[in-house]
Amino acid sequence: MNGNRVLILGALIGAATGLVAALMLQRRAQTTGREISLSTGEGIQLGVMIMGLLRAVAALADKEDNR
Repeated sequence: MNGNRVLILGALIGAATGLVAALMLQRRAQTTGREISLSTGEGIQLGVMIMGLLRAVAALADKEDNR
């Protein structure tokens, strides 16, 4: 794949993932009857998980280069 296709595909996957996450957060808020909110701890935990995911994606690219 050329660079532009990879960027576009990555952007589309990121947008779709963000949309699903927002829908899940909204559904949780509706189920519990509370406003949508993230605590500081939840925000930090989410950030750490996202960094782990990005690290795993980068590792996949490294494995492809070593083939």
